[in-house]
Amino acid sequence: MRKYSILIALTAILFLSFVTRSSNFELVKNLELYTNIFRELNTYYVDEIQPEKLTRTAIDGMLKSLDPYSSFIPEEDLSGYQLQTTGKYGGIGATIRPRGEYIIIAEPYKGFPAEKADLRAGDKILTIDGKSAKNLKTSEISKLLKGTPKTEVTIEIERLGESAPLKKVFKREEIKIKSVPYAGLVDDNTGYIRLAGFTEKSYQEVAFELNRLKQEHNISSVILDLRGNPGGLLSEAIDVAGIFLPKSTSVVNTKSKETKWDKSYQTEELPVDIDIPLAVLIDRGSASASEIVGGVMQDLDRALVMGNRSYGKGLVQTTKNVGYNTKLKLTTAKYYLPSGRCIQAVDYSGGYNDKLEKIPDSLRSVFYTTKKRKVYDAGGIDPDIEVKEEMYSNIAFSLIRKELIFNYANLYRSKKESIPSPEDFELTDADFDEFVAYLADKEYDYETESDRLLKTLEETIKKEKYEETLKGELTSLKAQIQHDKKQDLVKFKEEIKNALEYEIAARYYFQQGRIQEGLEDDKAIAEALQILDTQKYDELLKK
Repeated sequence: MRKYSILIALTAILFLSFVTRSSNFELVKNLELYTNIFRELNTYYVDEIQPEKLTRTAIDGMLKSLDPYSSFIPEEDLSGYQLQTTGKYGGIGATIRPRGEYIIIAEPYKGFPAEKADLRAGDKILTIDGKSAKNLKTSEISKLLKGTPKTEVTIEIERLGESAPLKKVFKREEIKIKSVPYAGLVDDNTGYIRLAGFTEKSYQEVAFELNRLKQEHNISSVILDLRGNPGGLLSEAIDVAGIFLPKSTSVVNTKSKETKWDKSYQTEELPVDIDIPLAVLIDRGSASASEIVGGVMQDLDRALVMGNRSYGKGLVQTTKNVGYNTKLKLTTAKYYLPSGRCIQAVDYSGGYNDKLEKIPDSLRSVFYTTKKRKVYDAGGIDPDIEVKEEMYSNIAFSLIRKELIFNYANLYRSKKESIPSPEDFELTDADFDEFVAYLADKEYDYETESDRLLKTLEETIKKEKYEETLKGELTSLKAQIQHDKKQDLVKFKEEIKNALEYEIAARYYFQQGRIQEGLEDDKAIAEALQILDTQKYDELLKK
Protein backbone atom coordinates (compact mmCIF):
# COMPACT_ATOMS: atom_id res chain seq x y z
CA MET A 1 0.00 0.00 0.00
CA ARG A 2 2.82 2.39 0.87
CA LYS A 3 4.48 2.07 -2.53
CA TYR A 4 1.19 2.92 -4.25
CA SER A 5 0.79 6.02 -2.06
CA ILE A 6 4.30 7.08 -2.97
CA LEU A 7 3.50 6.52 -6.66
CA ILE A 8 0.39 8.69 -6.41
CA ALA A 9 2.31 11.38 -4.58
CA LEU A 10 5.08 11.38 -7.17
CA THR A 11 2.51 11.49 -9.96
CA ALA A 12 0.83 14.45 -8.31
CA ILE A 13 4.15 16.27 -7.91
CA LEU A 14 5.04 15.69 -11.56
CA PHE A 15 1.60 16.83 -12.69
CA LEU A 16 1.70 19.93 -10.49
CA SER A 17 5.20 20.86 -11.64
CA PHE A 18 3.91 20.70 -15.19
CA VAL A 19 0.77 22.62 -14.30
CA THR A 20 2.76 25.51 -12.84
CA ARG A 21 4.05 26.15 -16.34
CA SER A 22 0.53 26.36 -17.73
CA SER A 23 -2.29 28.79 -17.17
CA ASN A 24 -4.84 26.51 -18.81
CA PHE A 25 -7.62 25.91 -16.28
CA GLU A 26 -8.96 22.83 -18.09
CA LEU A 27 -5.54 21.21 -17.96
CA VAL A 28 -5.19 21.95 -14.24
CA LYS A 29 -8.66 20.64 -13.51
CA ASN A 30 -8.29 17.38 -15.42
CA LEU A 31 -4.85 16.58 -14.07
CA GLU A 32 -6.21 17.05 -10.56
CA LEU A 33 -9.21 14.83 -11.36
CA TYR A 34 -6.89 12.09 -12.61
CA THR A 35 -4.80 12.23 -9.44
CA ASN A 36 -7.88 12.25 -7.19
CA ILE A 37 -9.43 9.26 -8.95
CA PHE A 38 -6.20 7.31 -8.82
CA ARG A 39 -5.94 7.98 -5.07
CA GLU A 40 -9.55 6.91 -4.43
CA LEU A 41 -9.10 3.72 -6.41
CA ASN A 42 -5.94 2.89 -4.54
CA THR A 43 -7.59 3.51 -1.16
CA TYR A 44 -11.10 2.15 -1.54
CA TYR A 45 -11.36 -0.24 -4.49
CA VAL A 46 -12.47 -3.68 -3.26
CA ASP A 47 -9.51 -5.57 -4.75
CA GLU A 48 -5.83 -4.74 -4.94
CA ILE A 49 -5.30 -2.49 -7.96
CA GLN A 50 -2.45 -2.70 -10.48
CA PRO A 51 -1.17 0.88 -10.90
CA GLU A 52 0.89 0.04 -13.96
CA LYS A 53 -2.08 -1.55 -15.76
CA LEU A 54 -4.41 1.35 -14.87
CA THR A 55 -1.88 3.94 -16.00
CA ARG A 56 -1.21 2.08 -19.26
CA THR A 57 -4.97 1.91 -19.94
CA ALA A 58 -5.27 5.64 -19.33
CA ILE A 59 -2.26 6.44 -21.56
CA ASP A 60 -3.47 4.22 -24.39
CA GLY A 61 -6.96 5.72 -24.14
CA MET A 62 -5.61 9.27 -24.31
CA LEU A 63 -3.44 8.59 -27.33
CA LYS A 64 -6.06 6.56 -29.18
CA SER A 65 -8.42 9.54 -29.00
CA LEU A 66 -5.93 11.71 -30.92
CA ASP A 67 -4.85 9.83 -34.06
CA PRO A 68 -3.73 6.31 -35.07
CA TYR A 69 -0.04 7.23 -35.07
CA SER A 70 0.56 8.50 -31.53
CA SER A 71 1.50 5.65 -29.20
CA PHE A 72 3.24 4.70 -25.98
CA ILE A 73 6.21 2.33 -26.34
CA PRO A 74 6.82 0.32 -23.15
CA GLU A 75 10.20 -1.19 -22.39
CA GLU A 76 9.22 -4.64 -23.63
CA ASP A 77 8.33 -3.26 -27.07
CA LEU A 78 11.53 -1.29 -27.63
CA SER A 79 13.04 -4.02 -29.82
CA GLY A 80 10.11 -3.65 -32.23
CA TYR A 81 10.59 0.11 -32.26
CA GLN A 82 14.30 -0.36 -32.89
CA LEU A 83 13.53 -2.61 -35.85
CA GLN A 84 11.24 0.03 -37.39
CA THR A 85 13.83 2.80 -37.13
CA THR A 86 17.15 1.00 -37.58
CA GLY A 87 16.15 -2.24 -39.28
CA LYS A 88 18.24 -4.06 -36.61
CA TYR A 89 17.46 -6.50 -33.82
CA GLY A 90 18.97 -9.54 -32.15
CA GLY A 91 17.38 -12.76 -33.30
CA ILE A 92 17.26 -15.55 -35.87
CA GLY A 93 16.23 -13.61 -39.00
CA ALA A 94 12.84 -14.92 -40.06
CA THR A 95 9.23 -13.82 -40.24
CA ILE A 96 6.65 -15.98 -38.47
CA ARG A 97 2.88 -16.32 -38.48
CA PRO A 98 0.17 -18.38 -36.75
CA ARG A 99 -1.32 -21.59 -38.07
CA GLY A 100 -3.78 -23.41 -35.87
CA GLU A 101 -2.34 -24.03 -32.42
CA TYR A 102 1.22 -23.32 -33.50
CA ILE A 103 3.41 -20.70 -35.16
CA ILE A 104 5.17 -21.43 -38.44
CA ILE A 105 8.16 -19.94 -40.21
CA ALA A 106 6.72 -17.69 -42.92
CA GLU A 107 10.02 -16.78 -44.54
CA PRO A 108 13.68 -16.88 -43.44
CA TYR A 109 15.99 -14.02 -44.43
CA LYS A 110 18.93 -15.03 -46.62
CA GLY A 111 22.30 -14.95 -44.90
CA PHE A 112 20.99 -15.00 -41.32
CA PRO A 113 20.81 -17.76 -38.66
CA ALA A 114 17.41 -19.19 -39.66
CA GLU A 115 18.51 -19.71 -43.26
CA LYS A 116 21.96 -20.96 -42.26
CA ALA A 117 20.30 -23.53 -39.97
CA ASP A 118 18.06 -24.58 -42.90
CA LEU A 119 14.81 -23.41 -41.36
CA ARG A 120 12.26 -23.24 -44.16
CA ALA A 121 8.94 -21.57 -44.88
CA GLY A 122 6.17 -23.77 -43.49
CA ASP A 123 8.22 -25.28 -40.66
CA LYS A 124 6.01 -25.61 -37.58
CA ILE A 125 7.72 -24.51 -34.35
CA LEU A 126 7.09 -27.16 -31.70
CA THR A 127 9.46 -26.05 -28.93
CA ILE A 128 11.94 -23.25 -28.21
CA ASP A 129 14.71 -24.06 -25.72
CA GLY A 130 12.61 -26.94 -24.46
CA LYS A 131 9.47 -24.85 -23.93
CA SER A 132 6.35 -25.93 -25.79
CA ALA A 133 5.24 -23.45 -28.43
CA LYS A 134 1.69 -24.78 -28.55
CA ASN A 135 -1.00 -22.10 -28.14
CA LEU A 136 1.58 -19.31 -27.74
CA LYS A 137 0.86 -16.01 -29.48
CA THR A 138 3.02 -14.70 -32.31
CA SER A 139 4.35 -11.96 -30.00
CA GLU A 140 5.32 -14.54 -27.37
CA ILE A 141 7.17 -16.69 -29.90
CA SER A 142 8.88 -13.59 -31.27
CA LYS A 143 10.20 -12.69 -27.81
CA LEU A 144 11.53 -16.21 -27.30
CA LEU A 145 13.33 -16.16 -30.65
CA LYS A 146 14.84 -12.72 -30.18
CA GLY A 147 17.77 -12.20 -27.86
CA THR A 148 21.33 -11.07 -27.47
CA PRO A 149 23.57 -11.91 -30.45
CA LYS A 150 25.79 -14.97 -29.98
CA THR A 151 23.38 -16.57 -27.49
CA GLU A 152 22.29 -20.08 -28.40
CA VAL A 153 18.74 -21.12 -29.21
CA THR A 154 17.34 -24.62 -29.74
CA ILE A 155 14.25 -25.00 -31.91
CA GLU A 156 12.32 -28.18 -32.57
CA ILE A 157 10.26 -28.13 -35.76
CA GLU A 158 7.84 -30.27 -37.70
CA ARG A 159 8.49 -30.27 -41.45
CA LEU A 160 6.48 -31.52 -44.41
CA GLY A 161 8.00 -34.73 -45.73
CA GLU A 162 9.88 -35.56 -42.52
CA SER A 163 8.65 -38.49 -40.41
CA ALA A 164 10.01 -37.10 -37.12
CA PRO A 165 10.59 -33.61 -35.65
CA LEU A 166 13.89 -31.89 -36.48
CA LYS A 167 16.05 -30.17 -33.89
CA LYS A 168 17.97 -27.03 -34.85
CA VAL A 169 20.64 -25.60 -32.56
CA PHE A 170 22.29 -22.34 -33.58
CA LYS A 171 23.24 -18.87 -32.36
CA ARG A 172 21.35 -15.63 -32.68
CA GLU A 173 22.94 -12.73 -34.55
CA GLU A 174 22.37 -9.04 -34.98
CA ILE A 175 19.80 -8.94 -37.77
CA LYS A 176 19.97 -5.95 -40.09
CA ILE A 177 17.13 -5.95 -42.59
CA LYS A 178 18.18 -4.18 -45.77
CA SER A 179 16.05 -1.27 -46.89
CA VAL A 180 16.81 -2.26 -50.49
CA PRO A 181 15.95 -5.96 -50.77
CA TYR A 182 16.67 -6.00 -54.51
CA ALA A 183 18.26 -3.87 -57.21
CA GLY A 184 18.99 -4.97 -60.76
CA LEU A 185 18.09 -4.56 -64.42
CA VAL A 186 14.59 -4.76 -65.88
CA ASP A 187 15.88 -4.35 -69.43
CA ASP A 188 19.27 -3.66 -71.01
CA ASN A 189 19.18 0.06 -70.19
CA THR A 190 16.91 0.45 -67.17
CA GLY A 191 17.86 -0.08 -63.56
CA TYR A 192 15.39 -1.04 -60.86
CA ILE A 193 15.64 -0.33 -57.12
CA ARG A 194 13.08 -1.62 -54.62
CA LEU A 195 13.05 0.46 -51.43
CA ALA A 196 11.05 -1.34 -48.72
CA GLY A 197 11.35 1.16 -45.86
CA PHE A 198 13.11 4.27 -44.62
CA THR A 199 15.36 3.03 -41.83
CA GLU A 200 18.90 4.05 -40.93
CA LYS A 201 21.23 3.85 -43.94
CA SER A 202 18.42 3.66 -46.52
CA TYR A 203 20.06 6.58 -48.31
CA GLN A 204 23.41 4.78 -48.38
CA GLU A 205 21.84 1.62 -49.80
CA VAL A 206 19.92 3.42 -52.56
CA ALA A 207 22.94 5.58 -53.48
CA PHE A 208 25.21 2.51 -53.56
CA GLU A 209 22.86 0.53 -55.79
CA LEU A 210 22.31 3.42 -58.20
CA ASN A 211 26.07 3.95 -58.52
CA ARG A 212 26.58 0.21 -59.01
CA LEU A 213 23.97 0.01 -61.76
CA LYS A 214 25.48 3.02 -63.52
CA GLN A 215 29.02 1.68 -63.33
CA GLU A 216 28.37 -2.00 -64.05
CA HIS A 217 25.56 -1.68 -66.60
CA ASN A 218 25.76 1.92 -67.83
CA ILE A 219 22.00 2.35 -67.32
CA SER A 220 20.26 5.27 -69.02
CA SER A 221 17.11 5.32 -66.82
CA VAL A 222 15.96 4.03 -63.45
CA ILE A 223 12.79 2.90 -61.66
CA LEU A 224 12.50 3.55 -57.91
CA ASP A 225 9.82 1.25 -56.50
CA LEU A 226 8.12 2.59 -53.36
CA ARG A 227 5.03 0.38 -53.56
CA GLY A 228 4.06 -1.05 -50.21
CA ASN A 229 6.66 1.13 -48.47
CA PRO A 230 5.06 2.39 -45.21
CA GLY A 231 7.65 5.10 -44.59
CA GLY A 232 10.01 5.59 -41.69
CA LEU A 233 12.63 8.19 -40.85
CA LEU A 234 12.08 11.70 -42.23
CA SER A 235 15.84 12.30 -42.39
CA GLU A 236 16.27 9.30 -44.68
CA ALA A 237 13.47 10.51 -46.96
CA ILE A 238 15.27 13.86 -47.33
CA ASP A 239 18.55 12.12 -48.16
CA VAL A 240 16.99 9.61 -50.59
CA ALA A 241 15.34 12.50 -52.44
CA GLY A 242 18.76 14.18 -52.50
CA ILE A 243 20.18 11.32 -54.57
CA PHE A 244 18.25 12.69 -57.55
CA LEU A 245 18.14 16.43 -56.71
CA PRO A 246 20.78 19.19 -56.53
CA LYS A 247 22.30 19.83 -53.12
CA SER A 248 20.39 22.41 -51.00
CA THR A 249 17.07 21.72 -52.77
CA SER A 250 14.08 22.35 -50.52
CA VAL A 251 12.28 19.02 -50.00
CA VAL A 252 9.69 19.53 -47.28
CA ASN A 253 8.48 21.94 -44.60
CA THR A 254 6.92 20.87 -41.32
CA LYS A 255 4.42 23.00 -39.42
CA SER A 256 3.67 22.46 -35.73
CA LYS A 257 1.29 23.93 -33.19
CA GLU A 258 3.85 26.64 -32.42
CA THR A 259 5.48 28.47 -35.32
CA LYS A 260 8.80 28.43 -33.47
CA TRP A 261 8.86 24.65 -33.97
CA ASP A 262 8.33 24.85 -37.74
CA LYS A 263 11.22 23.51 -39.81
CA SER A 264 12.42 23.52 -43.39
CA TYR A 265 14.41 20.60 -44.76
CA GLN A 266 16.83 20.69 -47.69
CA THR A 267 19.02 18.08 -49.33
CA GLU A 268 22.44 18.00 -47.71
CA GLU A 269 24.34 15.28 -49.54
CA LEU A 270 25.86 15.50 -53.01
CA PRO A 271 23.49 13.90 -55.56
CA VAL A 272 24.28 10.76 -57.53
CA ASP A 273 22.45 11.78 -60.72
CA ILE A 274 20.13 14.78 -61.18
CA ASP A 275 19.43 14.12 -64.87
CA ILE A 276 18.81 10.39 -65.35
CA PRO A 277 15.19 9.72 -66.40
CA LEU A 278 13.36 8.47 -63.32
CA ALA A 279 10.04 6.72 -62.68
CA VAL A 280 8.78 6.42 -59.10
CA LEU A 281 6.21 3.67 -58.45
CA ILE A 282 3.61 4.14 -55.68
CA ASP A 283 0.42 2.45 -54.53
CA ARG A 284 -2.05 2.54 -51.65
CA GLY A 285 0.62 1.04 -49.38
CA SER A 286 3.06 3.90 -50.01
CA ALA A 287 2.88 6.21 -47.01
CA SER A 288 4.63 8.97 -45.08
CA ALA A 289 8.32 9.10 -46.08
CA SER A 290 7.46 7.33 -49.36
CA GLU A 291 4.97 10.08 -50.14
CA ILE A 292 7.57 12.73 -49.36
CA VAL A 293 9.99 11.23 -51.89
CA GLY A 294 7.30 10.61 -54.50
CA GLY A 295 5.70 14.01 -53.84
CA VAL A 296 8.87 16.08 -54.09
CA MET A 297 9.87 14.31 -57.32
CA GLN A 298 6.45 15.19 -58.71
CA ASP A 299 6.37 18.78 -57.41
CA LEU A 300 9.82 19.53 -58.84
CA ASP A 301 9.06 17.71 -62.12
CA ARG A 302 12.08 15.48 -61.48
CA ALA A 303 10.34 12.15 -62.15
CA LEU A 304 7.19 10.56 -63.42
CA VAL A 305 5.13 9.12 -60.57
CA MET A 306 3.30 5.99 -61.66
CA GLY A 307 0.92 3.43 -60.17
CA ASN A 308 -1.99 4.21 -57.85
CA ARG A 309 -2.86 6.94 -55.40
CA SER A 310 -0.79 6.70 -52.24
CA TYR A 311 -2.04 6.31 -48.66
CA GLY A 312 -2.26 9.97 -47.64
CA LYS A 313 -0.20 10.38 -44.45
CA GLY A 314 0.99 13.94 -44.11
CA LEU A 315 1.76 13.80 -40.39
CA VAL A 316 5.13 13.76 -38.67
CA GLN A 317 5.82 11.80 -35.49
CA THR A 318 8.51 12.61 -32.94
CA THR A 319 9.71 10.07 -30.40
CA LYS A 320 10.47 11.29 -26.88
CA ASN A 321 11.93 9.54 -23.85
CA VAL A 322 9.40 9.63 -21.01
CA GLY A 323 11.31 7.75 -18.32
CA TYR A 324 11.79 4.18 -17.10
CA ASN A 325 13.15 3.09 -20.48
CA THR A 326 9.90 3.93 -22.26
CA LYS A 327 9.14 6.22 -25.19
CA LEU A 328 6.24 8.28 -26.49
CA LYS A 329 5.70 8.49 -30.23
CA LEU A 330 3.67 11.64 -30.78
CA THR A 331 2.30 13.42 -33.84
CA THR A 332 3.97 16.83 -33.66
CA ALA A 333 3.60 18.37 -37.12
CA LYS A 334 2.17 18.20 -40.62
CA TYR A 335 4.50 18.24 -43.59
CA TYR A 336 4.15 20.33 -46.74
CA LEU A 337 5.73 19.56 -50.09
CA PRO A 338 7.49 22.20 -52.26
CA SER A 339 4.24 23.07 -54.07
CA GLY A 340 2.75 24.01 -50.69
CA ARG A 341 0.37 21.07 -50.40
CA CYS A 342 -0.18 18.72 -47.46
CA ILE A 343 -1.36 15.30 -48.60
CA GLN A 344 -2.94 14.19 -45.28
CA ALA A 345 -6.09 12.27 -46.22
CA VAL A 346 -7.95 12.22 -42.88
CA ASP A 347 -8.56 15.18 -40.56
CA TYR A 348 -7.90 14.21 -36.94
CA SER A 349 -8.18 17.73 -35.53
CA GLY A 350 -11.50 16.85 -33.85
CA GLY A 351 -10.15 13.61 -32.41
CA TYR A 352 -9.94 10.09 -33.75
CA ASN A 353 -12.66 7.49 -34.21
CA ASP A 354 -13.16 4.56 -36.55
CA LYS A 355 -15.85 6.37 -38.55
CA LEU A 356 -13.63 9.16 -39.87
CA GLU A 357 -13.42 9.15 -43.65
CA LYS A 358 -10.90 10.50 -46.10
CA ILE A 359 -11.39 14.03 -47.38
CA PRO A 360 -13.53 13.78 -50.55
CA ASP A 361 -11.95 14.64 -53.88
CA SER A 362 -14.38 17.55 -54.29
CA LEU A 363 -12.74 19.32 -51.34
CA ARG A 364 -9.14 18.84 -52.48
CA SER A 365 -7.31 22.01 -53.51
CA VAL A 366 -5.19 22.51 -56.62
CA PHE A 367 -1.48 23.26 -56.38
CA TYR A 368 1.15 23.51 -59.13
CA THR A 369 4.47 21.86 -59.84
CA THR A 370 7.53 23.86 -60.89
CA LYS A 371 6.42 23.55 -64.52
CA LYS A 372 2.79 24.35 -63.75
CA ARG A 373 1.37 20.86 -63.80
CA LYS A 374 -1.67 20.45 -61.53
CA VAL A 375 -1.33 18.45 -58.33
CA TYR A 376 -3.67 18.11 -55.36
CA ASP A 377 -3.50 18.15 -51.59
CA ALA A 378 -5.45 16.04 -49.03
CA GLY A 379 -5.79 12.44 -50.08
CA GLY A 380 -2.33 11.23 -50.97
CA ILE A 381 -0.17 11.52 -54.07
CA ASP A 382 -2.01 11.05 -57.35
CA PRO A 383 0.23 9.33 -59.92
CA ASP A 384 1.07 11.16 -63.13
CA ILE A 385 0.24 7.93 -64.91
CA GLU A 386 -2.25 5.57 -63.30
CA VAL A 387 -1.62 1.87 -63.77
CA LYS A 388 -4.71 -0.18 -63.06
CA GLU A 389 -4.22 -2.45 -60.07
CA GLU A 390 -4.18 -6.10 -60.92
CA MET A 391 -6.91 -7.97 -59.06
CA TYR A 392 -6.76 -11.69 -58.52
CA SER A 393 -9.57 -13.81 -59.88
CA ASN A 394 -11.87 -15.39 -57.30
CA ILE A 395 -10.21 -18.77 -57.64
CA ALA A 396 -6.64 -17.44 -57.38
CA PHE A 397 -7.59 -15.31 -54.37
CA SER A 398 -9.14 -18.35 -52.69
CA LEU A 399 -6.05 -20.50 -53.34
CA ILE A 400 -3.84 -17.80 -51.83
CA ARG A 401 -6.11 -16.98 -48.88
CA LYS A 402 -6.45 -20.63 -47.91
CA GLU A 403 -2.65 -20.99 -48.17
CA LEU A 404 -2.85 -23.75 -50.77
CA ILE A 405 -0.27 -22.03 -52.97
CA PHE A 406 1.94 -21.41 -49.92
CA ASN A 407 1.62 -25.06 -48.87
CA TYR A 408 2.26 -26.40 -52.37
CA ALA A 409 5.43 -24.32 -52.62
CA ASN A 410 6.61 -26.03 -49.41
CA LEU A 411 5.79 -29.42 -50.90
CA TYR A 412 7.64 -28.50 -54.11
CA ARG A 413 10.70 -27.45 -52.09
CA SER A 414 10.66 -30.73 -50.15
CA LYS A 415 10.95 -32.66 -53.41
CA LYS A 416 13.42 -30.53 -55.35
CA GLU A 417 16.74 -29.29 -54.02
CA SER A 418 17.20 -26.55 -56.62
CA ILE A 419 15.56 -24.63 -59.43
CA PRO A 420 16.93 -22.27 -62.12
CA SER A 421 17.42 -18.58 -61.29
CA PRO A 422 14.20 -16.54 -60.93
CA GLU A 423 14.77 -15.01 -64.39
CA ASP A 424 14.81 -18.48 -65.96
CA PHE A 425 12.46 -20.42 -63.69
CA GLU A 426 9.11 -21.36 -65.17
CA LEU A 427 6.62 -24.05 -64.25
CA THR A 428 5.86 -26.53 -67.02
CA ASP A 429 2.40 -27.74 -67.98
CA ALA A 430 3.25 -31.00 -66.25
CA ASP A 431 4.12 -29.07 -63.06
CA PHE A 432 0.77 -27.29 -63.21
CA ASP A 433 -1.05 -30.58 -63.72
CA GLU A 434 0.63 -31.84 -60.54
CA PHE A 435 -0.69 -28.80 -58.69
CA VAL A 436 -4.19 -29.49 -59.99
CA ALA A 437 -3.89 -33.07 -58.78
CA TYR A 438 -2.72 -31.77 -55.38
CA LEU A 439 -5.96 -29.74 -55.14
CA ALA A 440 -8.18 -32.77 -55.74
CA ASP A 441 -8.97 -33.35 -52.07
CA LYS A 442 -8.52 -29.74 -50.90
CA GLU A 443 -11.29 -27.30 -50.00
CA TYR A 444 -11.04 -23.96 -51.77
CA ASP A 445 -14.63 -23.06 -52.57
CA TYR A 446 -15.25 -19.41 -53.38
CA GLU A 447 -18.12 -17.10 -54.20
CA THR A 448 -18.38 -15.29 -57.53
CA GLU A 449 -20.20 -12.01 -58.09
CA SER A 450 -22.94 -13.98 -59.83
CA ASP A 451 -23.28 -16.16 -56.71
CA ARG A 452 -23.67 -13.06 -54.55
CA LEU A 453 -26.26 -11.52 -56.85
CA LEU A 454 -28.20 -14.78 -57.00
CA LYS A 455 -28.21 -14.98 -53.21
CA THR A 456 -29.60 -11.44 -53.01
CA LEU A 457 -32.23 -12.30 -55.61
CA GLU A 458 -33.29 -15.41 -53.67
CA GLU A 459 -33.65 -13.41 -50.47
CA THR A 460 -35.75 -10.80 -52.26
CA ILE A 461 -37.99 -13.44 -53.86
CA LYS A 462 -38.46 -15.13 -50.50
CA LYS A 463 -39.28 -11.81 -48.84
CA GLU A 464 -41.89 -11.01 -51.49
CA LYS A 465 -43.30 -14.57 -51.32
CA TYR A 466 -42.65 -15.54 -54.95
CA GLU A 467 -40.74 -18.73 -54.05
CA GLU A 468 -43.17 -21.24 -55.51
CA THR A 469 -43.88 -19.20 -58.62
CA LEU A 470 -40.21 -18.73 -59.55
CA LYS A 471 -38.81 -21.98 -58.16
CA GLY A 472 -38.16 -23.52 -61.58
CA GLU A 473 -36.52 -20.38 -62.98
CA LEU A 474 -34.27 -20.10 -59.93
CA THR A 475 -33.13 -23.72 -60.25
CA SER A 476 -32.34 -23.18 -63.93
CA LEU A 477 -30.47 -19.95 -63.19
CA LYS A 478 -28.42 -21.65 -60.48
CA ALA A 479 -27.42 -24.40 -62.89
CA GLN A 480 -26.37 -21.86 -65.51
CA ILE A 481 -24.14 -19.75 -63.29
CA GLN A 482 -22.78 -22.50 -61.02
CA HIS A 483 -19.03 -22.07 -61.31
CA ASP A 484 -16.94 -25.06 -62.24
CA LYS A 485 -13.70 -25.04 -60.27
CA LYS A 486 -11.93 -27.30 -62.71
CA GLN A 487 -12.92 -25.04 -65.58
CA ASP A 488 -11.68 -21.99 -63.66
CA LEU A 489 -8.34 -23.71 -63.09
CA VAL A 490 -7.98 -23.87 -66.86
CA LYS A 491 -9.42 -20.41 -67.49
CA PHE A 492 -7.08 -18.71 -64.99
CA LYS A 493 -4.14 -21.04 -65.49
CA GLU A 494 -1.57 -18.34 -66.28
CA GLU A 495 -2.55 -16.21 -63.31
CA ILE A 496 -2.39 -19.17 -60.92
CA LYS A 497 0.87 -20.37 -62.47
CA ASN A 498 2.43 -16.93 -61.92
CA ALA A 499 1.35 -16.97 -58.27
CA LEU A 500 2.91 -20.41 -57.86
CA GLU A 501 6.19 -19.34 -59.48
CA TYR A 502 6.28 -16.27 -57.28
CA GLU A 503 5.92 -18.38 -54.11
CA ILE A 504 8.20 -21.21 -55.21
CA ALA A 505 11.00 -18.80 -56.18
CA ALA A 506 10.95 -17.49 -52.60
CA ARG A 507 11.63 -21.01 -51.28
CA TYR A 508 14.99 -21.09 -53.04
CA TYR A 509 15.99 -17.43 -53.46
CA PHE A 510 14.12 -15.87 -50.54
CA GLN A 511 12.87 -12.27 -50.66
CA GLN A 512 15.09 -11.34 -53.58
CA GLY A 513 13.76 -14.26 -55.61
CA ARG A 514 10.19 -13.34 -54.76
CA ILE A 515 10.75 -9.80 -56.06
CA GLN A 516 12.60 -10.89 -59.20
CA GLU A 517 9.91 -13.40 -60.11
CA GLY A 518 7.18 -10.79 -59.58
CA LEU A 519 8.83 -8.26 -61.89
CA GLU A 520 8.35 -10.44 -64.95
CA ASP A 521 4.58 -9.85 -65.10
CA ASP A 522 4.46 -6.42 -63.46
CA LYS A 523 2.27 -4.06 -65.48
CA ALA A 524 3.62 -0.93 -63.78
CA ILE A 525 7.18 -1.93 -64.73
CA ALA A 526 6.10 -2.62 -68.31
CA GLU A 527 4.36 0.77 -68.49
CA ALA A 528 7.40 2.58 -67.10
CA LEU A 529 9.70 0.91 -69.61
CA GLN A 530 7.52 2.13 -72.47
CA ILE A 531 7.90 5.74 -71.34
CA LEU A 532 11.43 6.08 -69.96
CA ASP A 533 14.10 7.11 -72.47
CA THR A 534 11.47 8.31 -74.94
CA GLN A 535 10.16 11.68 -76.04
CA LYS A 536 6.92 10.96 -74.18
CA TYR A 537 8.82 11.13 -70.86
CA ASP A 538 9.94 14.68 -71.62
CA GLU A 539 6.50 15.67 -72.87
CA LEU A 540 4.76 14.45 -69.74
CA LEU A 541 7.18 16.39 -67.55
CA LYS A 542 6.96 19.41 -69.90
CA LYS A 543 10.72 19.59 -70.34
